[in-house]
Amino acid sequence: MMHPIDTVKTRIQSQAIFTQSQKQKSIVQMVRAVWGADGLRGFYRGVVPGVTGSLATGATYFGVIESTKKWIEEKHPNLGGDTLGSFIYVPCEVIKQRMQVQGTRKYWNSVVLKDAARSNSNASMYGYYSGMFQAGCSIVKDQGPKGLYAGYWSTLVRDVPFAGLMVTFYEALKELTEYGKKKWFPNSSFHVNSSFEGLVLGGIAGGVSAYLTTPLDVIKTRLQVQGTIVRYNGWFDAFSRIWLIEGPKGLFRGSIPRVIWYVPASALTFMAVEFLRDRFNTTPTHKELTSLSIENKNSPLEQQS
Repeated sequence: MMHPIDTVKTRIQSQAIFTQSQKQKSIVQMVRAVWGADGLRGFYRGVVPGVTGSLATGATYFGVIESTKKWIEEKHPNLGGDTLGSFIYVPCEVIKQRMQVQGTRKYWNSVVLKDAARSNSNASMYGYYSGMFQAGCSIVKDQGPKGLYAGYWSTLVRDVPFAGLMVTFYEALKELTEYGKKKWFPNSSFHVNSSFEGLVLGGIAGGVSAYLTTPLDVIKTRLQVQGTIVRYNGWFDAFSRIWLIEGPKGLFRGSIPRVIWYVPASALTFMAVEFLRDRFNTTPTHKELTSLSIENKNSPLEQQS
């Protein structure tokens, strides 16, 4: 349902790679451009690898991590669902994002031809991907296996701070809400359902965290969609060049659709946390909540949303 928003976000963040113009499209302009060139189909390019990645990582976590949880906690505490799941998720993310920026064959060819004409070169970044399997084979052929893992570390650099911030903000909002209730309504018997509280506060925490970590997401996106013509040599080079050429605005491209995407995903996550907390009468630790939010980044619930 939320894939079209993710497509718009990816297109906005990757504009600088595919055009030499300093004028970037706004959200409305990008929506019109995608609709005008590709119609509804353009918004759903890359949905198959997106869903595949979410299902694969969900299966990896629940099928492998849970069955070996004790061994991992005792012998390899640094491993987790997000770390192991990323070996499947990142290649799917690379394919998904490249298919998103390509749109239909007609749109992609027009972008490539215009770019080649401006640079007086016949070289293109990569050929058109007709499907997920063909895309994977094409990337391996052109760039080797490492092409499927472009932006691997930047993915982890984005996800870990996001999860930590989201849980921190959520816990702070809960404490603030409880403090306000005790201060302003000390004798009131009014009770807010914890699942509803998780829905509202989780959505706020996720939205704020998503906005603050947008620069990390921009860097990840550009590293993953650049292809064989390398524009950025690593994470730090990408950050430096975006900052120097585009300024702070460049690092926050796509922040609005990113927030729109994460608010419902985070809201559902924490609503589930509160529901399970009440049902089993347990209180997860900060470490457990952080781990859950990281794992949920690649879970079927969030990815398919």
